[in-house]
Amino acid sequence: MKNDLVLRVVAKLLIPFILLFALYVQFHGDFGPGGGFQAGVILAAAVIFYALIYGLAAARKVVPERVVESMMAIGVLVYAGVGVAGLLLGGNFLDYFVLDRNSVLGQHRGIFWVEVGVATTVSGVMLKIFYMFSDRGHVDDE
Repeated sequence: MKNDLVLRVVAKLLIPFILLFALYVQFHGDFGPGGGFQAGVILAAAVIFYALIYGLAAARKVVPERVVESMMAIGVLVYAGVGVAGLLLGGNFLDYFVLDRNSVLGQHRGIFWVEVGVATTVSGVMLKIFYMFSDRGHVDDE
């Protein structure tokens, strides 16, 4: 598929919209269906789509393995950090209302950061799984 001009052009047109949709799902998750998990999967799907069209080596240049592994760790740290911040501010683990003087804003802020952590972790894990399975018995296609 790397040499198919139509697929390459369509991919260049679609991938930005897929990424934009992932952001929409992430930020709209507070108000309706969606959130971190779904946004993380959509983000990973955009990179996987890129890898299918342009090749695994090109995808690894865009999102290297060390970035994927960092995403997994950073996402978990963000999630846990929100919980620890709640503890340090006098609440329970993942008590969002203590994150701001206005409890409603604290809830919103806490949910936002938890969802960012979930999206980052899910996206990293999905890409790590894809990279691991795509390496099995595969000669690099540079």
